[in-house]
Amino acid sequence: MKSKSILDMALRIVPAVILLQTLYFKFSGAPESIHIFETLGLEPVGRIGLGVVELIVAILILVPRTTWLGAILGVGIMSGALFSHITKLGVVVQNDGGTLFTLALVTFIFCVILVWKNRKQIPFVNK
Repeated sequence: MKSKSILDMALRIVPAVILLQTLYFKFSGAPESIHIFETLGLEPVGRIGLGVVELIVAILILVPRTTWLGAILGVGIMSGALFSHITKLGVVVQNDGGTLFTLALVTFIFCVILVWKNRKQIPFVNK
């Protein structure tokens, strides 16, 4: 594989895997996940609803034709996550060492890069 195609694949796989691996905690009702959404006043509807949206976003990012859409949605979701961490949750949530904040930041950055790389595929930008 060429290094460019490996980079393109990594740019899609990393945020998708991060989004997908957090689903287990949202859907299983892990205590940390419940704590986060109770703090935000969104438990349980927000936790389950966001999990469904994150699943859709991860799939959209992995499909080359819809990567641009998934990335735009990913930027939106991660903006909300980062804002929540900065304003209500804190960078460190229940002694996680800032892991959730870091994962949100990495996903946000990768999604921004994907939006930029796929900007010519975006119908309302390309006109």
